[in-house]
Amino acid sequence: MTTAAAATDSPTPVAPDITENNLQPFFVLHQASSQKSNKKSSRTAKTRRRIDLSPSLTKSVENLEVEKADEGVDHGYVNKRMEAFESVWSKMESTIKDVLRNLNIGVFNEIQRWVHESFNTIKSFGTPSFPEATQPFPVVKDATSKQVFTGLVLTKNMEFVDDLLTFEELGLHLKSQGYHVANLSSLDFSVKNGIGGCLRSLLRQLVMVTLDAHDISVLATWYREQGNCNNPVVIIIDDLERCCGKVLSDFIIMLSEWVFKIPVILIMGVATTLDALRNTLPSNVLHHLCPCKFILGSPSERMDAIVKAVLVKQCSGFRIGHKVAVFMRNYFVSQDGTITSFIRALKIACAQHFSMEPLSFILLRFLLEEDSQVLQGENYGLPPEVLLERAFDLPSYRNKIAERNFDTLFHGLSELKKLQNQWSTVLLCMHEAGKCDKIQLLDLFCEALDPESGILRVSDTRKGLQKDSTVSPSNKDMHKKYASLQKGGFICQAIRKVRDLPAMQLCTLLKGWEKHTVDIPEIHDKVKELLSLVKFEDSKSLKRDLIEMSKRPASWSHLNLEKDSKAASEKAARLAEFMVGKYMQPLECIAFHEVVCFKNVDKLQAALIGDPRRRIQVDLLEFHNIIQCSCCRRHGNTLLPSMHDSSIMHTLAQEHGDLINLHDWYQSFKMVILSSSDKGKHRLKHSPSPKKRKVTTEPAKLSEAAIQARFCKAVTELQITGIIRMPSKRRPDYAQRVVLGL
Repeated sequence: MTTAAAATDSPTPVAPDITENNLQPFFVLHQASSQKSNKKSSRTAKTRRRIDLSPSLTKSVENLEVEKADEGVDHGYVNKRMEAFESVWSKMESTIKDVLRNLNIGVFNEIQRWVHESFNTIKSFGTPSFPEATQPFPVVKDATSKQVFTGLVLTKNMEFVDDLLTFEELGLHLKSQGYHVANLSSLDFSVKNGIGGCLRSLLRQLVMVTLDAHDISVLATWYREQGNCNNPVVIIIDDLERCCGKVLSDFIIMLSEWVFKIPVILIMGVATTLDALRNTLPSNVLHHLCPCKFILGSPSERMDAIVKAVLVKQCSGFRIGHKVAVFMRNYFVSQDGTITSFIRALKIACAQHFSMEPLSFILLRFLLEEDSQVLQGENYGLPPEVLLERAFDLPSYRNKIAERNFDTLFHGLSELKKLQNQWSTVLLCMHEAGKCDKIQLLDLFCEALDPESGILRVSDTRKGLQKDSTVSPSNKDMHKKYASLQKGGFICQAIRKVRDLPAMQLCTLLKGWEKHTVDIPEIHDKVKELLSLVKFEDSKSLKRDLIEMSKRPASWSHLNLEKDSKAASEKAARLAEFMVGKYMQPLECIAFHEVVCFKNVDKLQAALIGDPRRRIQVDLLEFHNIIQCSCCRRHGNTLLPSMHDSSIMHTLAQEHGDLINLHDWYQSFKMVILSSSDKGKHRLKHSPSPKKRKVTTEPAKLSEAAIQARFCKAVTELQITGIIRMPSKRRPDYAQRVVLGL
């Protein structure tokens, strides 16, 4: 492990006297004068101040020891957990792609119809003959026939990362209709590439050739010769605002001159507003465009759709805890606001859950298929007694008194699945109510996961419910045990909105609740009963009520109508409170939730945001956990010459404050490096049996220059990693520590 192979002397060296006038290669430290030797020896004899490491490092070391103890048991089936992760994430990823595709399919179909109509308009100007179409110069026509049909797709994204997949899906959708599609990046329209870069990418995707001379006449010849003239050529540019205006202008002018020969239709993504088109292109280029606007869903709408399909519904069985959900929401809002970053964070959380939780393999088959055979640990290399011990030792079940067998575990996991389905149902109902007040599902999701607010709202929502037999709970005194429902929460806001809904919107809301609550008969029956009380269920009942009310006094009819509407809204609000109180139990309050729920927000935050300087320090101090050599691991924290020089130097630096004396640092490093030869001589002198003495070849003694070379190299490595700052001219004998502790 040492790095002195290239710097050692010959086998029989004569150690030279290194002085200030006899400098060797890499000899950068001058020796102290003889007058200061006594002061130096007395100074080094003093107790050096050691920087105390933070509790986080001590905690990480303790956790590492625990993980090592469990490593032998977990090693047999860790690959099975990773296979389970790949299967679960595959389900989640395919679900996300389907959700985004379904969100955009309406706009895609609209774009397809517009492309077809634009192509028919271009063909109405006439069709050039084959010799005319293959000539290497444009055909002279009127100004109308030179307009390029341009679709502007408003993405509403400040970052184009999410739009890459959107325009890729759009290209595949148009290709499925037989259109010739080329996806061009905004990088193709850079000043460096020029218009040649656009044509190069265009010909590579359509003509499937790479030519030295990039000429659009090649595309015209290909379009007529290969029988491709029955469908238009669609060029998709992902981000208009990132393109160079000069290059894009030249490209559009060129297309307008050839649009009669090659029916080209442009589709460009716009992240902000339509003003971006006028800000990017000059007015003479805008005259060549015939624009049409299309609008995609907002990032918040796409986020709600992903959260609903992946985290609320039972898509894969994987769940996240309250703190993780809040962190991911804040990361999405405050970092870059892209769906891509949220999906990446979700994948990292899923991978860490399967890596850290030994029982996560249960998630794949049991919670999705409810197969009791999966609980047999032999299938995963885990003994049954170990499986039961770990399951019943989970914090959520540790203090419960019950028989600890597979039947209890099976019943607990089944209850976990049932309660989660009920929680999802109520959350979707609250989202239906929150849509009227523009409340996002992600906010409701984070609040519904909070275990503390969940305990508070469990039964306080039942205040006043006992007055209505339709939704009153069996225990009328339950509300006395809990505080009031969060007044400023999103769930409370959604329930208040239900009380203010008019009759028609209330009827629509109840129909949505009826669809979501099919699997919960108790709620489903109450929703149907409320629907029967609403007078304006459809147009026929509305017309019948108008006839009846016309026979009564106008003022009396109006008052009764308003009174009935408010009574129905109040009953619906009480039903919402009843659903939240009885069925919205947070995941972290349920036994065995650790099997499916990832809660370690610190791990996720470190993976996403990172702390590279701290990670470097930990790796230098605990390098033996990475290299796993027997010599260093056996001696614990003792410094050995076989260790890496950078690790020795960083460990020695912990004995200093913010300033490190280079001479003291070097002498300590030298003592560690030369300690092996001294120990070898000591063992050789006290050998009790000369006859059994083995003849060994001792390594050559390191010269002073070789040690200094290794010292300088290690100091440079610590400087590159940002741990220390090199000496300055003002204090050349001291290096400064940039980071103190961890």
